[in-house]
Amino acid sequence: MKKEIVALALLGVLITVQSGTAQKSTEPIRVGLIGLDTSHVVAFTKLLNDPSNPDHIPGARVVAAFKGGSPDIESSRTRIEGFTTELRDKWKVEIVDDIATLCRKVDAVLLESVDGRPHLEQVKPVLAARKPVFIDKPLAASYRDAKEIARLAREAGVPWFSSSSLRFWPEAVRLEATTEGAAIEGAIVWGPAPTEPHHPDLMWYGIHAVEMLYTLLGSGCQTVTRVHTEGADVVVGKWEDGKLGVVRGIRKGKQDYGITIFGEKAILHSDDKPFSYRPLLVEIVKFFKTGVPPVSAEDTLEMFAFMEAADESKAKGGVAVPLPK
Repeated sequence: MKKEIVALALLGVLITVQSGTAQKSTEPIRVGLIGLDTSHVVAFTKLLNDPSNPDHIPGARVVAAFKGGSPDIESSRTRIEGFTTELRDKWKVEIVDDIATLCRKVDAVLLESVDGRPHLEQVKPVLAARKPVFIDKPLAASYRDAKEIARLAREAGVPWFSSSSLRFWPEAVRLEATTEGAAIEGAIVWGPAPTEPHHPDLMWYGIHAVEMLYTLLGSGCQTVTRVHTEGADVVVGKWEDGKLGVVRGIRKGKQDYGITIFGEKAILHSDDKPFSYRPLLVEIVKFFKTGVPPVSAEDTLEMFAFMEAADESKAKGGVAVPLPK
């Protein structure tokens, strides 16, 4: 795996040079946005484009954007024009008519469409233009599409990754570091899990909690079992080494994120610490510069298999569903 990551990094550098996007060290990476129907596009642009912001991240700048949008999702339909206006008028981001045009103006791409369904088609011209790309959650609206995105990127030799910001939540990072070298027997994570009818249940918002679980346990889940009620889901994954990973998706009651780790010598809990997009965006800018993804395609694809298996378990009355090899 380490050899593959190094090879991918070298390939990413080669792609950058071949595509004419190599920048002088003093010049910021020109970033393009795809999909202006999520608050992430404004939040990310503020962090990258405003040097006066105390959380400013140097080295990259949003310069162009393609609107996109999904008329059958309310949170997309009702917010896209407001976000577009702010980006164009306040942050002077150029709005373009298509993704191919966007790719000619930028060095790297943030695929931000709130709807996971169009991501496969939207990423194709990005891969054809050989631009490194971060694909925001959810990577796709099905395990099948997620696999296809990974296949196309691999064949094109274009570096990419997808991640929730919760993977880089300081408490998740702290607990992961605390457990290095020590045996972990399992973990429980929790977070809000509202659903959206065009996506498997956990892929819409519960993916944040699933991402925290995979941050701690890594890949290797064998079966998934789900218990569903109107107010919550409890999803139990059994790992190949006997670990149990539990996700509680919350729809009623207090909406918050948290982690408990069961270790060989201690039980550890997350503290109530604030969330920020900055740690994720720091990793994204580093990725754009190096071509080395901080999250492997293998882990991301297994997460999508995990979430789809949870839907299948629900449909079958809570039986254990094996993950595909």
